Amino acid sequence: MGILKPSALAGYRNHPVYLRGSSHVPPRSEAVPEGMQALFHLLEKETEPAVRAVLGHWLMGYVHPYPDGNGRMARFLMNAMLAAGGYPWTVVRVEDRNAYLARLVTASVDMDVRPFAAFLAERVQWSMEKAA
Repeated sequence: MGILKPSALAGYRNHPVYLRGSSHVPPRSEAVPEGMQALFHLLEKETEPAVRAVLGHWLMGYVHPYPDGNGRMARFLMNAMLAAGGYPWTVVRVEDRNAYLARLVTASVDMDVRPFAAFLAERVQWSMEKAA
């Protein structure tokens, strides 16, 4: 992958975390290192940039490895992978926040990532049209 290495991400959380307004409860802190290893393994094996972007974003938020900044890191990881695949930088607009969070919950609680992937695809398409 070449963007991030698991060893570069020290400082995982060591306490439980609960997400306000979400029914998703991230894994226990003891499971975070294993979850991050799984994330990096999946990203290393996936060759399609758009799939890597969706997986990277969703799983970073699912594992929630840091005490703060997980959403920002997930969106940055998504954009780094999109940019590496030739896609434009993609923003989740403030007005799309509720839809974005609802689709993340569907992915994390119902284990159905398709609505989240479709949402991100719409945002990427919007960004591509704006860049043209």
